[in-house]
Amino acid sequence: MKHPVTQRLYEYWDGLRDTRPAPDRSEIEPARIRSVLGDTFILELVDRATYRYRLAGTRLCALHCRELKNRNILRGWSPEDHEALGTLLAAVTEDAAAAVIGISGYTERKQSVDMEMLLLPLHIPGEGCSRVLGSCVALEQPYWAGMHPILSQTVKSVRLIWPDERPAFLSMRGNVATSPVPQLGRHSSAIQAITALPVAANARQVQHLTVIEGGKS
Repeated sequence: MKHPVTQRLYEYWDGLRDTRPAPDRSEIEPARIRSVLGDTFILELVDRATYRYRLAGTRLCALHCRELKNRNILRGWSPEDHEALGTLLAAVTEDAAAAVIGISGYTERKQSVDMEMLLLPLHIPGEGCSRVLGSCVALEQPYWAGMHPILSQTVKSVRLIWPDERPAFLSMRGNVATSPVPQLGRHSSAIQAITALPVAANARQVQHLTVIEGGKS
């Protein structure tokens, strides 16, 4: 996780869940993450083709020059990226995995900005992990932000973090003990949709992307 916003939101979510795969949606207290609210969002799982923004922060909306509430996050991607992102969102909602995604956004003038997106599962009693807490932040704020909307996006990299794993930045803060979070099924329908082709010791292909498993290194 490169950006402090990503790290701050993950740390908050990780503290809430304790030994569970995911915290309840009702446990989220906006005042506790006030400093990053402008970059955060909450998605609602409607179906496998629709993950709708229920809430979207002001900075995130300004980057897109539009209100994102009620829009489908899967809009505005190439067919290849649409399929990959849909598979990753299914892993979040079905297997309680966290996902850190490197993204490039483009305006109609071909201006580009590199962003980091975080997707975290939220539990709803009786529904399972049907909500996703997330953030999306520009790694460097472009001068044209708020003037020219992002109209298309591409996925550059993905890191999946399973419920029993802990990112390196948490370990470096002295929080090295791994919580005894129950292992969830990694062979669900979402994960079975991923074609596993070994690329490196801890990497594999998800569609056209290289996925680095885990968050310990």
